[in-house]
Parts: sequence; structure tokens; C-alpha cells
Amino acid sequence: QVQFVESGGGLVQPGGSLRLSCAVPGFSLDYYAIGWFRQAPGKTREGVSCIGYSDGSTYYEDSVKGRFTISRDNAKNTVYLQMNNLIPEDTAVYYCAANLMRSTASQPMVVHEYDYWGQGTQVTVSS
Repeated sequence: QVQFVESGGGLVQPGGSLRLSCAVPGFSLDYYAIGWFRQAPGKTREGVSCIGYSDGSTYYEDSVKGRFTISRDNAKNTVYLQMNNLIPEDTAVYYCAANLMRSTASQPMVVHEYDYWGQGTQVTVSS
């Protein structure tokens, strides 16, 4: 069972920044688009951002647009999510996964199109 591994979460004050990383050592990302999702307590998992394999395509959910930046380094089998100007509403467990159907970023981000879910990394934005 292939699983991505998320890291970089933590506790940060409003207005602060975090950089999340998603990687699976030894796993080639090949042609998969990669997505970041988040799930807050009592809420369903929702898409945050996704990035295409190599075409530069990206998608951001409206609430994070202009604050978050997704990027990937295929040579390192790693996808990043730079999170700036964090707000309490960003508090959630963040997951990454591969889109098994697409190689380009697409909207909407549908959970059932993704697989290889990681264990998640907790992001808490609080003073």
C-alpha cells in the first residue's frame, strides 16, 4: 500500500506561515496531479489546492487563493504547500494524495479521484 507522507504542520499564530511537504520516498509521481486536502473537526474533507504533473497548472480553493502556493519537485518526489497569512479557519488536518484520473490540475477536487492518502499533518492557527 503506497501512502504519501505529510510533514511541516504545527501551531502558528494568525498571520504566520508554514510550509507543508508531501513525499513518498522511492515512489515516482509520474503523471499524477497531486492535491492537498484538509479536514477540520466535525467537517468533511475538502480540497485546498492541486497541481499538475508538469504543465504548470494549479488550482486553489477561493479561501486560500493569494495566501497559499503549491509547488512540486518531481525529481525529489515532493509536493509543497506554502501557507502564508494563516487564519484560524485554516486549522485542520492536511492531507496529500494523488489524482488517479488526471495529470493536470482540475476543479472541483473530488475526493474519490484521489488515492495514496497520507496520514495527515495537523495545522493549528491560534493565539
